[in-house]
Amino acid sequence: MSDNQKLQSVIRKMALVSTITSYFVGCILIGILGGRWLDGHFETGGLLMAAGFLIGLAAAVYGIYQVLKRSLGDDT
Repeated sequence: MSDNQKLQSVIRKMALVSTITSYFVGCILIGILGGRWLDGHFETGGLLMAAGFLIGLAAAVYGIYQVLKRSLGDDT
């Protein structure tokens, strides 16, 4: 394996880790912030923030699954 191929492999791995991290943090953060905003609007005392967290977590897991499925070459 040449140095150029090694570098490309490392860059692809770093991109995959960056994508997974972005999905995880972004989805959960949007869920929490959206739930917090709804809590303030409907005065539900944190219930919708918890629901937003769970929805964000589920969206993150699904998104990460799709990314890993694509990166491992299983497009079925």
